Amino acid sequence: MEQTTAKRTARVKLTLTKRTVDALEPEDRPWIAWDDKLTGFGCRVQPSGTKSFIVNYRAGDGGRKAPNKRVVVGRYGRVTPDRARRLAQELLGRVAGGDDPAGERAGARALPTLGDACNEYIEAGNGRSAATQRCYRRYRDLYLGDWLKRPLDAIGRRDVEARFHTITERHGRMPANQCLSFLRSVYRRPCVDHEELRNPVEQWLAAGGRYHRKTRRRISAPAEVLPRWRKGIKAAVANPVHRDLLLFGLYTGMRRGEIMALAWDRVDLEAGLFRVEETKTGVPLELPVTRQLGDILARRRVDGEVLPENLRAWVFPSPTSLSGHVEELHQHYDHITEAGGAKFWFHGLRNAFITVAERELTLPRSLTKRLVNHARPGDVTEGYAADWTVGQLREPAQRVADRIDALAQG
Repeated sequence: MEQTTAKRTARVKLTLTKRTVDALEPEDRPWIAWDDKLTGFGCRVQPSGTKSFIVNYRAGDGGRKAPNKRVVVGRYGRVTPDRARRLAQELLGRVAGGDDPAGERAGARALPTLGDACNEYIEAGNGRSAATQRCYRRYRDLYLGDWLKRPLDAIGRRDVEARFHTITERHGRMPANQCLSFLRSVYRRPCVDHEELRNPVEQWLAAGGRYHRKTRRRISAPAEVLPRWRKGIKAAVANPVHRDLLLFGLYTGMRRGEIMALAWDRVDLEAGLFRVEETKTGVPLELPVTRQLGDILARRRVDGEVLPENLRAWVFPSPTSLSGHVEELHQHYDHITEAGGAKFWFHGLRNAFITVAERELTLPRSLTKRLVNHARPGDVTEGYAADWTVGQLREPAQRVADRIDALAQG
């Protein structure tokens, strides 16, 4: 065995067998153990301990002036040393015949773009709900849209770190967490297919990056925050569609995504009800139209009549979004907070609605949970009870909306 340290890379010559490969120890940098019987055949040892069999050769007729090229034969554990040696002999035989395996492989296995990888991940589905798929498309288009044409290896740890901070500043802490979690999952399959590819989110985490801690915000009493939020919404939100969307959340306690994707073919103003098919719980949500919601929907109906045909399907349309409906409201939160004098976030409207229903009006918890489409607990007795009908919900929903109105007006 001989060992040198040229170019600060440990080089060992030995016969590559299971015993000798098992004995190779990782260093602080990658290094290669070369086989002493088959020239160009070696085993690369990563600092992580991963070992891969490689073939090194010079393509073409340039002799020693030709550039070195390297092909990975397989990862140790998936490929035995004997199998790797046979594959290496086949590759070197092709090189002797004038072939260039590395060049052929690079052409055949070019890294996909981020857009292609996102689409493959989303289309795979894997039993995800329609709401989850919609969120993934939103992360792809809204938060990562300017990266979609980049090859996967053109996005690095520093890019991920900068984007995490940008999303946090523009859209919030949880969207930043969710987007990076999505990006991390998107990279997993390509990293298996392309041994040389590294997951930039994993690298960011390994370098000390951290997701934001998940914390539940507690609101002050509705009597204190609702007048300020309503004042802030009216003063800071000039877009009438966005303003009505926020008010719709105020009077229903619905989740943001459920309101944004509300379509006119799910609204029946004559019957006084509306239906949301895609919800977080997977259970369609059907609710009565209160007087306050009726006013909002009437405004949206009139304004929508002058919109292009492709936008008329949505209650809260947006000409700048790919979906055709509003997809982002976070840009208003700080302005509403400043104008109203109380910290605002959309989910706070849901918290306030539940507080008014349960604390102010002392409605049964099962009724409140039905109004806001909370998943039922594993309570046997509640599971036996028949579901609330829209008719039964109409009067309590109006009571909650009226009470919110009274509190918001101070």
